Order: sequence, then structure tokens, then C-alpha cells
Amino acid sequence: MGLRSEIFEQPEVLACLLKDRMVDVEAITGAIRGHKVDFVLLAARGTSDNAALYAKYLWGAFNRLPVGMAAPSLFSVYNRPPALKNALVVGISQSGQSPDIVNVISEGRRQGAPTLAITNDPHSPLAMAAKFVIDTSAGSEQAVAATKTYTAQLMAIAMLSVALNEDADRREALQRVPALVEEVLATEEKIEQAAVSYRDMAQCVVLGRGYDYATAFEWSLKLKELAYVVAEPYSPSDFQHGPVAILSAGFPVLAIMPKGAVFPDLLALLSELIDRHKVRLLVLSNDDEALALAERSLRLPSDLPEWLSPIVSVVPAQLFCYHLTRAKGYDPESPRGLTKVTRTW
Repeated sequence: MGLRSEIFEQPEVLACLLKDRMVDVEAITGAIRGHKVDFVLLAARGTSDNAALYAKYLWGAFNRLPVGMAAPSLFSVYNRPPALKNALVVGISQSGQSPDIVNVISEGRRQGAPTLAITNDPHSPLAMAAKFVIDTSAGSEQAVAATKTYTAQLMAIAMLSVALNEDADRREALQRVPALVEEVLATEEKIEQAAVSYRDMAQCVVLGRGYDYATAFEWSLKLKELAYVVAEPYSPSDFQHGPVAILSAGFPVLAIMPKGAVFPDLLALLSELIDRHKVRLLVLSNDDEALALAERSLRLPSDLPEWLSPIVSVVPAQLFCYHLTRAKGYDPESPRGLTKVTRTW
């Protein structure tokens, strides 16, 4: 089983997660309500850190929870952990093996905070350290680059948000996500054509805002670890505070821009970048004006809710990176210098 196969497993993985784990998630949220939780502290690394970024936006927007990212070295190297009174401490890790993430959860539990692990291994050190566990149940992931485990983490985060609010309409929207991912996967031929046209790309910026700020980070990570492209993720606002100076004619700009609250500002910026800098633009969008603006465009489903867009929009980005890697003559199954599990302290 290879990377492409695991990308195509995602609709089934997401459907099974919704079917088999929603009861567990509702039980966990019921228990969390028994604690005074004023904020969430998240600990993660790599791809899981990008999933945590989605949680920061989603739980903030819908659950009104301030969300911060842990600095794991405070818990390990410096042995100076912050006070965690009234915190929900969450660790996100595909393998659950990284000692620094486990340390954060262990310290949270020592201080009496409710602790939650979101992991693909319910028997991992991270799961053993946490009071509550959401098993993402993605099955064995053999490819070094995480794909189905990432979208399963995003789905678990969304399920937790919906269960905390006991929101029937949003729960119904969750049920449509596997079919939306199937819809995107059906466009593989066009995604491959776009990737081949970018086979000479050595550097780029990836723009995303709001919920899809996480997608910008994940797309850029996959470009780095698979195709060895120097890809930097930015929000449009941060990009205009200095980094825009790197642009020149033909510079590749990749953007995730589904319809929603942040769409108009991103569209205005990209229009300016084309007019002023003559950039080479690739967009993921479900808006016709945005699709027409770009040199290459990849269409997202028209009925995609903005708050769920990262679970769907990352899938064409994954396929783009897979086909770009092959077009460059590299092996997507064996990225240089990487292993499946990384243990950091």
C-alpha cells in the first residue's frame, strides 16, 4: 500500500470515524462539561501541529474557547511548565510516541486538568498518559507522509466541537464530508495535470486564512517533505507585512480560498498580486471568479461549509504533492531523511 492508496482511503476512514466514534466523543464532551474549562492548551508536532491550528480556529469560533499552543520544551528541557488550572490539555499525535507531547499531557494530569489524546494508536504512551482518548481509527498508515491520519484528526476535532455544542445542524453537515472528499478525488486527472505543469517549481508561498490557515501549513509541509520545494505558508495579512517583497514575475503563489467570511479579502489580494507582480497563481476554490483568476485552478465542492473546508481542501493538495513529486522524478514513498515516527524531546 502506498501514498496514493492511503489518500484514496480517506472517505472510508472519515465515514467509519463518524459512525464508530461519535458516541465516544459525546461521552468525552459530557465528562469535560463536569470540569471548569476556561481555555485549551494544545500540544502537537509536524502534521499534527497543523491539525491543532484548525482546532484553534474551530473551537474558538464555535465553542468560544481560547486555544493556545504549548511550548513542549517548557515541560521537558526547562522543567518549568505553566500553571494549567482550568485548562483542557489536548495532545494530538498520529503515533502517540513523541516524548515531549506525552510530557505535556502527563503534566496536565499531574496538575489535575482534564487531558485528552487524539491519536491513531489507543495503546500509545500518549493515550496511556491522557484521561480521555479519541481513537482516530485510520488504520495502519505505511506512507511516511501523513494523509488519512491528518484528515482523521481534523474530523475528530470537528466532531468534538459539534458534540460540545450539541448542534444537530452541524452534526448533519459532518455526515456529508466523506462524499465531498469523494467528489474531490474524482478530479485527480486535472490535479495531476496541474502538478505536472509545476514540475520545475523550486519555491513558492502558500496562502490561507481562517480555518484554512491550517491547510496552508499542511500543503507547504507536504511540498517540502515530498517534492523538496521551499514552500512557506502565510496568512494574507502576515504576507503583506514584509514577505510580499520576495515576489517577482512568475513567482508561484498557491492559495486555498473556499467561499466564506475570509474569501473577499483573499480575492482582492490575489487580484493585486497578479496585476502588480505578475505572479503565477494556483487556487483551490469553489468560486468561479477565483477559479478564473488563476493560471491553474482546482475546484472544491460548491456546497462545502467554510468551517469544514480544511478536511476537504487538503485532499487535492495531497494529490497535487504526490503527482508533483513523481513529475520531478522523486519517490513519494521514500522522502529523504524521514521516518514514519519522529520522537522529539
